[in-house]
Amino acid sequence: MSENESTEGVRLQKVLANAGVASRRVSEELIVDGRVRVNGLVVTELGRRIDPENDLVDVDGTAIQLDAGKRYVMLNKPTGVISSMKDDRGRRDLREFADDWEERLFNVGRLDYDTSGLLVLTNDGELAQVLAHPSFGVNKVYIAKVEGTVTPATIQRLTRGIELEDGPIHADKARLLDTSAGSSLVELTLHSGRNRIVRRMMAEVGHPVVELVRRQFGPLHLGTLPVGRARELTKVERGALLTLSRQGSGANDAVDPTGETHGLSDGSSEGRENS
Repeated sequence: MSENESTEGVRLQKVLANAGVASRRVSEELIVDGRVRVNGLVVTELGRRIDPENDLVDVDGTAIQLDAGKRYVMLNKPTGVISSMKDDRGRRDLREFADDWEERLFNVGRLDYDTSGLLVLTNDGELAQVLAHPSFGVNKVYIAKVEGTVTPATIQRLTRGIELEDGPIHADKARLLDTSAGSSLVELTLHSGRNRIVRRMMAEVGHPVVELVRRQFGPLHLGTLPVGRARELTKVERGALLTLSRQGSGANDAVDPTGETHGLSDGSSEGRENS
């Protein structure tokens, strides 16, 4: 929408109020104070009208969800579940966790069959394409129970980098959480989306993974959500996820050079796994 289309659309303060940001009066104060941007530009005039279906709004740098039809759900995926909404081999899939929502939800990226933890389900195709695209590299935090006693030297090796068959890789962060009874707990932070990357890294340094859980995906933390349960994201979580998505939308067009798209998935193949 151009600056001259002042008689069309919806007043910005009304849009903010309808989105649950604040009352209309407080929303007006936010606008006058220069804390609101539309399509990346600060708006301070109270008469500004926007198109909620197409314009992007943020307050204090946090994206605001204007489309009430979009759903953003956090799932603590159990092991033994395929990261797909349909599996042609009859294995347990994600459909059972999406039944509580009328909208057709899809998973953002994937988790390995034997990996549990945080998986995002949504009907927001644009967000899913951006966040799951390999070139974007959302930070992910894993807790791995591995065989053997992990030493500080091994932790340093993981962060310095190791060579795998598909190229070098290093953890953004790594730390030893616990060692007992012939096994260790290691926390790894990665932005790579390579296939089964955590398992391959730990095997390469001599500590095969016994159990693996993803605790964090970008700004989202699993917290106390029980295994096998799903919940909608809070307003704060939605804002953080949308902000991350908009930051990445300019970095890639969600299609790689082969023409393959990433992100929303309801196919029967396991495809790319992130752990």
